[in-house]
Amino acid sequence: MALFHVQGVPIGYVAIMLAIVASMGGFIFGYDTGQISDLLLMDDFLTSFGQCGTPGDVSTCHFSNVRTGLIVGLLSIGTLIGALLGAPTADFFGRRRAMQLESLVFVVGVIIQITATDQWAQVAVGRLISGLGVGALSAAVPMYQAETAPPQIRGTLTATYQLFITFGILIAYCISIGTRHYKGSKSWQTVVGIGIVWPGILAFGIQFMPESPRWLALHGRMDEAQTSIARVRGVSAKDAANDFVIQKEIEEIRSRLEFERNEEGGWIDCFRPANKQLYRTLLGMALQSLQQLTGANYFFYYGATIFQSVGIEDSYVTQIILGAVNFGCTFLGLYIMERFGRRYPLIIGGLWQSAWLFVFASAGTAKVPQDNPGIGKLMIVSACLFILGYASTWAPGIWILIGETFPTRTRAKQGALATASNWLWNFLLAFFTPFIVNNIKFRYGYIFASCNLLGAVVVYFFLYESSDISLEAVDMMYNDPNCKPWTSRTWAPAGYANRRDLAEQARAAEAHKPLSGATDEHFEKAGSAHSGEKV
Repeated sequence: MALFHVQGVPIGYVAIMLAIVASMGGFIFGYDTGQISDLLLMDDFLTSFGQCGTPGDVSTCHFSNVRTGLIVGLLSIGTLIGALLGAPTADFFGRRRAMQLESLVFVVGVIIQITATDQWAQVAVGRLISGLGVGALSAAVPMYQAETAPPQIRGTLTATYQLFITFGILIAYCISIGTRHYKGSKSWQTVVGIGIVWPGILAFGIQFMPESPRWLALHGRMDEAQTSIARVRGVSAKDAANDFVIQKEIEEIRSRLEFERNEEGGWIDCFRPANKQLYRTLLGMALQSLQQLTGANYFFYYGATIFQSVGIEDSYVTQIILGAVNFGCTFLGLYIMERFGRRYPLIIGGLWQSAWLFVFASAGTAKVPQDNPGIGKLMIVSACLFILGYASTWAPGIWILIGETFPTRTRAKQGALATASNWLWNFLLAFFTPFIVNNIKFRYGYIFASCNLLGAVVVYFFLYESSDISLEAVDMMYNDPNCKPWTSRTWAPAGYANRRDLAEQARAAEAHKPLSGATDEHFEKAGSAHSGEKV
């Protein structure tokens, strides 16, 4: 039974549950990201793995830039490799089984970390292995959510991945502030060890969710694909064969796969110019790279250290404030990305983020923050306002786009390439940030500000608006020679005046009251309208 209706079509409770359960993959990512900033400041972690002038005396211990960069950054190397391995894994085993296997890999990495006693390299290797699981999940989860979610709420459901990333970061901060005074290794082992719980929830919960209907259809299992869509729609399996909306979705998937039947779907196909494959691969890689270059992880990885340097006494508390802003504003992002589409929020977000990073960098450069409390407060406010913009635009928006920009046969591989680009820049920033900050201090913010401006430009000139239409229609749009990125917001499948007309006709069909000119044949043609076009 449908839980509610959107644009007149049914949405089942399973659609909400699959978004929440699969998004535990994002929670794992966020929790692992959030914990490291505080671990680097914990006394036992410092004395166990840092370089100490007097063994056991925390006041003489520190982490060199190289050691800090490797402990923080090796996770990202693992995630880069994991993202690339995640594509064939998800294609071979299916989206759900792949997520279960990747959760197990993450747990192995956590166990390696918490059993370390005095070898920092063991912690780094454990983070590398955990990264394999996180990276593969980062490729699989948004793809699974986009392929399974109803188009009417796809943006919101896919954005829950980013929401759970921010939730994971916040929870890591809160647990860290609670354990920092524990005696001995319990202070940091507790934080890291609790990480085993989250993949357990994902691996167990995803067992009860439907498989991606597009993966099932790609493997010739159309009856199961129909059942999967029916569960998400809240329609019983026996009624699915007579349900107009479900049959329309199945027909769109079938006709698009028929059009793609001669395409191999291998790695090399991701770089072929035909059907804008190369265009979309490079666009996805650029957007994921630019998401890292917004500068958000500068605050999340090194936030505690940054705010110590501006004279804040308890930088743990400041981290929680930033984490809370990040988490809270992501709810705003769910609304923005569903209400205003993808292009406008990303363009405006890039400009907003750039402005506040200029303020942050200028304030830190103009005066010494430690000697000027007002400057330090201004920097924290500007950092929070930057995160407000990031959490409500670029953070959820890019993960949504990775799930809905690519065609079915190559979606896993193109998504993996894009996600790997994210992790490559994640590593480069994590590793080199200590060196860069030592040399240019807070002027580092100017670099990120410029990258945000570049992001806004890339979105305007190259990104197509993919909201409110099916994944198959997105593929048609990219292959329509008459559609340009800046005009794509008004594009709709053949037979519809615009996207509102598409929604109204779907609503009328669900109510069994077809609008004038709207027939079953009309809808079937819309699903395969551009299949004969050459590009």
